[in-house]
Amino acid sequence: MSLLFTPTTLPSPDGGLVLPNRIVVAPMCQYQAVNGEATDWHLMHWGNLLNSGAALFTIEATGVLPEGRITPACLGLWDDRTEAALADKLHRARKLAPHTAVCIQLAHAGRKASSKLPWQGGQLLAREEGGWEPVGPSALPQLPQEPPPVELTREGMERVKAAFVEAAIRCARLGVEAIELHAAHGYLMHEFLSPIANQRTDAYGGSLENRMRFPLEVFAALRSAFRGVLGVRISASDWVEGAWDVEQSAVFAQQLKALGCDFIHVSSGGVSPQQQIALGANYQVPFAKRIREASGMLTTAVGLITEPQQAEDILQAGDADLIALARAFLYNPRWGWHAAAALGGQVEGNPVYWRCLPREAQSVFGKVAVGTR
Repeated sequence: MSLLFTPTTLPSPDGGLVLPNRIVVAPMCQYQAVNGEATDWHLMHWGNLLNSGAALFTIEATGVLPEGRITPACLGLWDDRTEAALADKLHRARKLAPHTAVCIQLAHAGRKASSKLPWQGGQLLAREEGGWEPVGPSALPQLPQEPPPVELTREGMERVKAAFVEAAIRCARLGVEAIELHAAHGYLMHEFLSPIANQRTDAYGGSLENRMRFPLEVFAALRSAFRGVLGVRISASDWVEGAWDVEQSAVFAQQLKALGCDFIHVSSGGVSPQQQIALGANYQVPFAKRIREASGMLTTAVGLITEPQQAEDILQAGDADLIALARAFLYNPRWGWHAAAALGGQVEGNPVYWRCLPREAQSVFGKVAVGTR
């Protein structure tokens, strides 16, 4: 029996979420929103990946405040207008694939906000170009040549926390089954955790306990507001000597579990241009293994996992509980089907597609291919 196609349950206060397999579509920024609103691109993109064979689809990083977006073209969920646009596209897409659970990643980009689109260089966007003034835990820029962000005051931190809570309430109205708090890749929550970006001298900077304080407060507020599945994506290492690392991440994960965290999604990097990442297949899996061992939480591995047997081997080794893929799904939106064919598993699929399978993959849907007169 393939572990990748064995069911698992994500716990939550409202009873938990049963997933028929262990495949997750990781959040992927699309940069196709207009003033934070989801567009027809999202309808197409979500409808496609909801039919991918994955058990859980994650909507891209979604800004809880306008100034919390990475770029002006990023998705948002901060008012009735952005909620209505997201609801329209999501509900229409889900009608085509009601069998797939949906997670949404709530985010604030911190000092990496107000950026140009990746294919335009991704650098800080000036005000005259449509940008805005980013904020961060300290007045330290992401890149040395950039102006520093505005250091968040305690009042500003409370505003950010309240925005996450308001977005979570909107998520409940949208009917999503899970929320992932974005605390990775150099964005605001990660900035508070990392001594590279956080050099505050108050109760929110300095020691590990202090640097964890604000992300933990935000998580606790989210937990109080949302009874569905609630998890966190972290960067387990800054890949910079003496900075945020996997052992600090393990402590953070333990604290999150004590506050009611249901899963942890383990990535790395993003807070410093000085990072030295040892890229390669499974390069982040050891981080997931260590955090899983330390916290006992359901753990998601991600990063250069591209082949079905590779994903299966990670699970068989006990290094993670779920496998997330991002770019592999953009290249092959039916990755879950191919994995099922390779590993002898089955996935749900719209009957429209039942007859498309080649002979060697006929069992993927557990249905007999239908013909026409």
